Amino acid sequence: MAAHPTFPDSADPSHFEWQYLALMRRVWDEGSERVDRTGVGTRSLFGAELRFDLAEGRIPLLTTKRVYWKTAAREFLWFLTGDTNIRALCAQGVEIWTDWPLAHYRRETGEDISRKDFSARIVADAEFAARWGDLGPVYGKQWVNWPIYEPAGDGLFRQRPQGVNQVADLVRSLRENPGSRRHIVEGWNVAELDRMALPPCHKSYQFHVDGRRLSCLLYQRSCDVALGLPFNLFGAALFTRMLAQQCDLEPGELVWMGGDVHLYRNHAALVHEQLNRLPAGSPRLELARRPDSIFAYGIEDFVVTGYAPQAAIAAPVAV
Repeated sequence: MAAHPTFPDSADPSHFEWQYLALMRRVWDEGSERVDRTGVGTRSLFGAELRFDLAEGRIPLLTTKRVYWKTAAREFLWFLTGDTNIRALCAQGVEIWTDWPLAHYRRETGEDISRKDFSARIVADAEFAARWGDLGPVYGKQWVNWPIYEPAGDGLFRQRPQGVNQVADLVRSLRENPGSRRHIVEGWNVAELDRMALPPCHKSYQFHVDGRRLSCLLYQRSCDVALGLPFNLFGAALFTRMLAQQCDLEPGELVWMGGDVHLYRNHAALVHEQLNRLPAGSPRLELARRPDSIFAYGIEDFVVTGYAPQAAIAAPVAV
């Protein structure tokens, strides 16, 4: 059962962010202690749901701490390119994927290089980036180039140069058959999980058209409530807004569903600080132009207004 927060006299109980804070409190107070792959340990619940209205430009950007939405948008645009190397991200100052290749490099070479120096070398040296910066067939690779194999004779198979572009197919499906129940983008390719630096957490996106309203349901198999979820909510809402614009629809609702929903034990300071803050404000997202393709958006096309968050809260990433 979802937690029902008590609202201070100065709070707006209808603010979208209270459901996020209620989930955070519930996980921290009621979650079971679990040993996870990182060794840090979590407090975890299984199964949760959040819902956000995306009409009239609304966007679920948390206000009780600063969410670096441009970083989240750059990551999402990178997914749409199908790239799996961190070089393009590092060149934009986006470091959210650097820890995995960095940990691999340190293990393999024994060199205790700093993240700053590692990223700088990734950007400056293409050969170094090719060897040490690739994440394997993560998100974008599955979204726009899901591999297809065809018979090559003598019982052998070869991979086609271009696989399934799920995002392009989704746009086409939304335009041509809006009533379909197959508007899905899937990242969980079981044949390639062992080659990924991190198997997809926000793994399944399903879209639904009701009249002219486009809604999204995101299923997330594993959810870091403190650090990951704020980015995932913004990314899913951004995806929905882009699709709606490309398909002449209006944004409807974002429904988020989590499987293993957890907080890391070393995030106690973040949790206590954030739960003592009050949400306020009503962030809006404007798309400054309509590109010819969903793959042609740039960071300059996204304009966020009405966003005056409280200070960022730092916390370590568990790798």
